[in-house]
Amino acid sequence: MRQRWRQTIGSALLYTLAFNATFFIQELFLVVPKALTPGLRPTLYHNNHLWLGENPLAHLLQGTGALAIFISAIVCTLLLKGDRIRSTTVRLFLLWMAFSGFFQALPQVVIGAFVDNNDVGMAMSYLRMTPEAKVIAALAALAAMIPIGSRLAREMLRFMPPSTFLSALLAIPLIVAFRVPRELLEVLVPPLLSTSLGLAAVYATAWRIKGVNVIRDPEPVSIAYPLAAVIALLLVFQLVLRPGIEFY
Repeated sequence: MRQRWRQTIGSALLYTLAFNATFFIQELFLVVPKALTPGLRPTLYHNNHLWLGENPLAHLLQGTGALAIFISAIVCTLLLKGDRIRSTTVRLFLLWMAFSGFFQALPQVVIGAFVDNNDVGMAMSYLRMTPEAKVIAALAALAAMIPIGSRLAREMLRFMPPSTFLSALLAIPLIVAFRVPRELLEVLVPPLLSTSLGLAAVYATAWRIKGVNVIRDPEPVSIAYPLAAVIALLLVFQLVLRPGIEFY
């Protein structure tokens, strides 16, 4: 029982770290392309970014953040293939990074198909996508969640305790601490939406997965290192990013 709780708490800390690292990657790749675009002067904050100036490319560049974290998720998934990485802590971190990247990116495509001022919605409008094309993109994003959920579920069954849901639930208040202060909707909805969609995709497919090579008696998950990393990243978010970093 003690070992299971250690795994659960360690996993919750790693999800907290992965969610916020993924969010930072997204915002960074929204800001840097704008900083390199004439006429735009972006500022990076702990929970969003803003920019001054005008350039027609600004709306297209609103899609680069979701693209960056989707690519990040693919890279983390590839790193999980095989048994090259034996550390349970590192594997769980990569697993949560993949989970965060996929399920923070794909919902933006779905929302962007119907909300023009969503980040991906702005990019879709710049590309002059028809309403039909937007709906197809949204359906493709929803459909992609099933095989992605299945792939992640297989890895979770190998290394994670049955309390995956509890780990994610425990992480939500910690994730919120990185995002405040901001409107309640912006603080709560992104982590709740991406987490619930991701868990739904995982649990919807986990029951039919067979032939999983379960790792017996895996190396215990570290708590000290993830906790130190979460605290350090929280300090960066609240003390460095919250006032804003100007990229011009």
